[in-house]
Amino acid sequence: MILDKIENSTMYAAIGERISRAFDYIHATDLSKLSPGKHIVEEDDIIAIMSEYETKDVKECSLEAHRKYIDIQYMLKGSEMIGVTAKDGQLPTKIYDETDDYELYKDQSSFFRLDPGRFAIFFPEDLHMPGLMIEGSAPVRKLIMKVRV
Repeated sequence: MILDKIENSTMYAAIGERISRAFDYIHATDLSKLSPGKHIVEEDDIIAIMSEYETKDVKECSLEAHRKYIDIQYMLKGSEMIGVTAKDGQLPTKIYDETDDYELYKDQSSFFRLDPGRFAIFFPEDLHMPGLMIEGSAPVRKLIMKVRV
């Protein structure tokens, strides 16, 4: 997992060409005008999902993992807590859904705050629980870039 400010995103281009192109898309796009929902950037390689939602209580959420895609989650408006822990032999509470590329887990996790202008990168070995409220439910607008492994 990586947590940083968007102005430092060029430091992560060496991770992979698709990650570099996903950040290029973020910087080249007027995200204030991007409608909520799924936007194909490069066929199945890079997908942008603009999400708008209310944050939830941790009791309502599960850790998730992906196999086909790396998540770049970039906060635009609002703030949320995100739980994270390493995938290390835990048994899923919901088996892998190949169509939607996710499986769910219950486990202990550490938490960090994602504020506007910051992004987090989650790799397949990172169990993550986004969308958690800080001090009560609040609206957020966040871009999720799905980058094929």
